Amino acid sequence: MSSHLHLSNASGQDTSGTVQPTISIVVGCQWGDEGKGKICDILAADSDYVVRFNGGNNAGHTIDVMGETFKLHLVPSGVLHAGVRNILGAGVVIDPAVLLHELEGLTARGVSANVGISQRAHVIMPYHLLVDEALSKHQAQLAAGSTQRGIGPVCADKHYRHGIRVSDLMEPEVLREKLEKVLFFNTRVLSGVFESQQHFDEGELLGTALAFGARLAPYVTDVEVELHRAYSAGKKILFESAQGMSLDPDHGLYPHTSSSNNIAGYASVGSGLGYNCKARVIGVVKGYLSRVGISPVPTEIDTEMADRIRERGTEFGTTTGRARRIGWCDLVQLRQAVRTSGITELAVTKLDVLGGLREIGLCVSYTVEGIETSEMPASLLAMRSARPLLRWFPGWSALTTADVALYVEKGYASLPEKMRRYIEFLEEAAGCPISIVSLGPRRDQTIIR
Repeated sequence: MSSHLHLSNASGQDTSGTVQPTISIVVGCQWGDEGKGKICDILAADSDYVVRFNGGNNAGHTIDVMGETFKLHLVPSGVLHAGVRNILGAGVVIDPAVLLHELEGLTARGVSANVGISQRAHVIMPYHLLVDEALSKHQAQLAAGSTQRGIGPVCADKHYRHGIRVSDLMEPEVLREKLEKVLFFNTRVLSGVFESQQHFDEGELLGTALAFGARLAPYVTDVEVELHRAYSAGKKILFESAQGMSLDPDHGLYPHTSSSNNIAGYASVGSGLGYNCKARVIGVVKGYLSRVGISPVPTEIDTEMADRIRERGTEFGTTTGRARRIGWCDLVQLRQAVRTSGITELAVTKLDVLGGLREIGLCVSYTVEGIETSEMPASLLAMRSARPLLRWFPGWSALTTADVALYVEKGYASLPEKMRRYIEFLEEAAGCPISIVSLGPRRDQTIIR
């Protein structure tokens, strides 16, 4: 694998003498679940820091290391590399119980968690989970398909300006002051709007939160200052986004979105690092697409073909276990992702899953009320009526593990011609080079062009 990787040192200069960006950002180009975890894991090997800058434990990255599977929900993917510092930025919302459970699980498996947590990150509290559940039921067909982990309500409290932050868990007086206000507000929302009579013991919540604060304290630091010093010293920093382009609350298919931004520009906001170099932005796209949750999906497949792809691609949510909806890859969506995140290169994943299909669809544009468009409509009505215009490509043979090993050894040119034809059309139509081709879940099943 290492023979295919483009390695550079901490100052950003590779062995050929070319200056490389010290900032890299990995973003999803679809609905999430594109395989960002694997791509981040590979790139983390050449990074000093890996920084998660958005989302919460509603997201999940699955990483296969030497046949051992790790499912991460909050901890950045760099945790599986010794010597990499892993940061949870202020843009991440944290459920302390989930994070501590994840850290303990990694320790039990022999992984040393070199993790830093921003003092400014907001904290998910028990009442957020109940508001999330009630809100999802209330919104019905306008809902986002929430995982009901409390992400939306904690982000709402953040913007109401009565949210609880990690630093508050270590300051009893401030926590008591905030908790009185936010608990009053949320219990009234539950009873007044949703007619749900819930009682929380304020003293009990206070004690539990302070206990979590004591356990998290060794990890909590001023990560914004730490990242600034690392950047100034020329350290290589990899930013890891949760979710994907179409779940961005400003630029995605609103209201069927997540609650925090996931485009590349949010890396600076969600981490507190103001960088002024040109970043390397890697967009991750599957050879097809999947979606967990409610929304229009113009390229959705509703035949036995979807079942076949779902089973072969293990398309079940890392966090929820829910079966994912399956569709053909969508160039309208991909072009928007490239444009809004300033993507400089693409990583295409799960091409092995498509092996053995007679033909493979690729959406080149939509028709909306009889009018063709190649760009993503903002209108929810337009998206509900959008129909895909598909281009069909001949499929390639199913790949065995031995086939994949041989292709990785020999490089991109050795891939089946039909696969290369599909990749190169995708690359040209997206207007962005494909630099990484993934042929399986393992690190060593990857070609770097």
